[in-house]
Formats: sequence, C-alpha cells, structure tokens
Amino acid sequence: MKDKKIAFIGVGVSHTDLIKLFLKKGLNVTVCDKKTAEQMKEYEELKAAGAAFSLGESYLDGMAEGKYDVVFRTPGMYYNNETLTQARLHGTAVTSEMEVFFDLCPCPIYAVTGSDGKTTTTTIIAELLAAEGVTVHKGGNIGRALLPIIEEVKDDDAAVVELSSFQLISMRKSPDVAAITNIRPNHLNVHKDMQEYIDSKANLLLHQNAFSRAVLSYDNETARDLSPLVRGQLAYFSRFEKPENGAFLADNGMLCYNDYGKVTEILDMKDIKIPGMHNVENYLTAIAVTWGKVKPETVRKIAKEFGGVEHRIEFVRELDGVKYYNNSIASSPTRVIACLNTFPQKQIMIMGGSDKGISFEPMADLVCEKVKLLILMGQTKEKIKAAVEASSKFADSGLEIIIVNDMAEAVNTARAKAKEGDIVSLSPACASFDMYRMFEDRGNHFKSLVNAL
Repeated sequence: MKDKKIAFIGVGVSHTDLIKLFLKKGLNVTVCDKKTAEQMKEYEELKAAGAAFSLGESYLDGMAEGKYDVVFRTPGMYYNNETLTQARLHGTAVTSEMEVFFDLCPCPIYAVTGSDGKTTTTTIIAELLAAEGVTVHKGGNIGRALLPIIEEVKDDDAAVVELSSFQLISMRKSPDVAAITNIRPNHLNVHKDMQEYIDSKANLLLHQNAFSRAVLSYDNETARDLSPLVRGQLAYFSRFEKPENGAFLADNGMLCYNDYGKVTEILDMKDIKIPGMHNVENYLTAIAVTWGKVKPETVRKIAKEFGGVEHRIEFVRELDGVKYYNNSIASSPTRVIACLNTFPQKQIMIMGGSDKGISFEPMADLVCEKVKLLILMGQTKEKIKAAVEASSKFADSGLEIIIVNDMAEAVNTARAKAKEGDIVSLSPACASFDMYRMFEDRGNHFKSLVNAL
C-alpha cells in the first residue's frame, strides 16, 4: 500500500479503525462519504490524524477516472456500482476490509452466511470455540472489523466471521470452514436478481481447497443445491433427515451428530436457553461446523448458558403481565415466521419499514393464524396490509390491523390494546432505512420506548 493513493468509501463500523491504522502507518488516505464534515462525528479525529476528505454529494468525484490506486468499499456499496466498475477499468484495485483480512489472516477462518440465522450461529460457534480455550476473533458483518487487529492474530487463534451477500459478492478467497444456514429471497432491491444473490453466497464455497470443510442446510433446497461446489469435506445439518455426515434432530428431541454411521447424542433441545425451533437449527449448524473441535459437554454447557444476541427475539421487559420482545433483526418474512413459531399464543406484532423488493405473501397465512393485532408503519405498511388481507385465512382470522405513523405511536398502541398474558413483538419484516440508520437503531428505539412505559 506504500506510495498508493487509498480511498475509503464510507466511515462506518468496518472502516473507522482501519482508516486510523492506515494513517498511523503513514499511508495516503482519502475518506469518501456522502455525509458532510458537520454530519461526520469522526471528522475532526480523522483530520487530525492526517486524512484527506471527499464529502457530500460529489464524494465519488474522480473515482471512475482512476483518481485512486486502491479503493476500499463499504459492504453497503454495491460491488457492481457503475463508478466502481469504471474505476476497475481504469486500473484501480477495488477491495474491502474483509477481502484483505482473508488474504492476511494467519489462523483458521470459520465463516457463516445465509439469509436467516447467521448472526446467532456465528456467535454460538465463537462461544463454543472460546469455551474450548481458543482465542477467538469474531467479526465481519457482526461486531467489529478484523483487519485493524490483524497484527494481534496468532496462528493458533480462530477467526469466526459472519458474511453478507454484499461482502461475498467480490470475495475470491473462501474460509477453512464454511457454513450456509439457508438461502431465501432477500436484498433483491440491490442485487440484480435472485441468481446474483445465490452466486454471492456460493463464493463462500467456491474458493475452498481439498482440506476445507463446508456445512450446508439439508432442509433448504437452494443451499443444498450448492453441494456439488464443495471441494473439501461436506457436512449437513437437518431438522428432518439424518445425513450421512452431519448434525440432525432425532425424533426424541436430541440434537445428534452422525459421523458416517457413528451417532453421538449431544444435547436435548429442551436444554437450549434461547427459544424457538430456528435456534435448534442454529445449534445444529454450529455443531456441524465445530465437530471434532468442540466436545459434546461444551455444547451442552453453552446451550444452557447462552442468552442469545441482541435484537433477535430479545426479551425487553414484562409490564402488567404483557411481555415485550425486540426482534428488530427480522428484516424479512422468513425471520418473522421464526418469531411467530416461537410462541404458542397469538401475538401483537409491530411491522413495516423500507422495501427490499421481496414479497410478503410467504408470511401472510401464518400472520392471520398467529397474530391478533398487526400494527403497521413505514414505507411498506400498505404493501404488508394488502398481502395479509389477500390471504385466504384473513376473513375468519379476527385479525385487527392498525396503521400508525412511527415507533412511538406503535408502542403506545400496543400498550393500550394488550391484555395480561399477551406478547408484543417488534418483527418488522423489512429493512430499517426508511426511518433508521440501522436495524440496531430501530431495536434500541423500541427498547427505550418500552422501558419508558
């Protein structure tokens, strides 16, 4: 990177510490961001450290003509963006924090992708390995950027990373152990089409070698169909079948591993602290990923203790006999379905947000069956309402739909309508960008409003 002009697109989780590291190394860094200097909270600190800036609406000026030698794109910027395409044609190296981390990482890398479940699964894998005494560096699409700490990573550590389709689309190196939890329609407002989304996920497997391991969902056909791409050892996880090599849920409720005919019972699903069948799947994935590295008793210990990840069916509080759950991560219908199937009773559910270009029809029947009051807000409120009302189960459901203007009105409406024994969940089925910067901001706002009731 010496004597190169380096641009970072976006100052966010994946770039702030990395920019500081590059400046500390004396490298020539330009920060490119739509925000103005006044809007950027890191501006003064980065300026004092020696960064140059290209800000505001013209933040990409000159990039397409090859103004920079190296460009680090934020995952939020689509790889096939016209400006980046032109920059590459002019000789610019367009890369990302995660790509360079994969190039330089000295330790084994465990990586998880999927439409649903990847954050919790990644976290469980990290917890399991750490409980076995391994120094774990968790990051990627979750937590923190790992490239800034690359000099601290040792050969016998483990990097456990969650990767999104936006990160994977340009990756040309795959992890030592790869897991794909499932592939369902998602982010189709950004990706060219469903095939490009699937192809992005497939990059997790495509560049593995013969000594690698890949774990695929047997129950999700789109993920299972990627099995011919696997170069090393292939393992599956399944709730419904007993794979030749992989983790499965037995009829008696035990999570087991079948190692080519040798079956090991690992734990009872009743011992998993975090609720929901989707979390049984997350543990099956983690068991398959860490098989041979983590002892069954370690899995049992973590399953009994691990309380889940923030914003994922996260219990907020109980007030007047009503339980409130923050499920802000539920940015797609399949994630909403997981929440609906977690609890036996009908829920009061807050939904709506920005449009990702995916259909709400897959969740409509279950919403009619398992929701008593649907509170809708945001850009997609009418689209969700239309999908639910079009369900053949709507007429006899007794489901009430209320449209509100914002989160505060949604929470107050839920409070007014809820009775003792009810469950209120924020499960938006949509991205957050119509009202919030990130799904975390949405979840934190919901929690603050609930805690203030």
